[in-house]
Amino acid sequence: MDSKQDKIEAFFKKDSPFKSQLQQLRTLLNDTEFTETLKWGIPTYTINGKNVAGIGAFKNHYGIWFFQGAFLKDEKGLLRNAQEGKTKGMRQLNFTKDDVLPLEDIKSYILETIQNQKDGKEIKIAKAPKAKDIVLPEELLAAFKSDKDFQSAFKALTPGRQKEYAQHIASAKQEKTRVNRLEKAKPLILDGKGLHDKYKNC
Repeated sequence: MDSKQDKIEAFFKKDSPFKSQLQQLRTLLNDTEFTETLKWGIPTYTINGKNVAGIGAFKNHYGIWFFQGAFLKDEKGLLRNAQEGKTKGMRQLNFTKDDVLPLEDIKSYILETIQNQKDGKEIKIAKAPKAKDIVLPEELLAAFKSDKDFQSAFKALTPGRQKEYAQHIASAKQEKTRVNRLEKAKPLILDGKGLHDKYKNC
């Protein structure tokens, strides 16, 4: 089986219209204190085990992405957000085959992101809740005992959806309101839907 280093070398040796440019980016990154490794099939550059930068090549473009790029000053206005409004920390420097690489500018971004990592600048992504960590209200537990199909439907939901329903029901102060919320939630749960799905899809 190929070693991780063999796979990294294969990435850069692969026939690509960006082959020489990718090697230039690699040289820039490896001329620093980064540790080069392979994650998700792409060369990734770390500091003390933390993912800081990566090199990617696609059909029509290639480039570097910075895992905590939101903290970069970007005085040159070169960074882009792959999914505006969704991606919080990651930013990219993308180039096409005909672009002349601004090596000095790229180097300044690399050095800045290394310093930011050392300074502890990091957007932490909240971990998704696990089913075992979700506290279920008594009304929901009682409903499970009387309706096993309902219990199965609830457990088939993602932990995030389970938590939404549990909190929604439990947050009502009066028992009558909690029961009412449970009854309204039942059809959605049996249909495999989340409490807020209709808003998320708007």
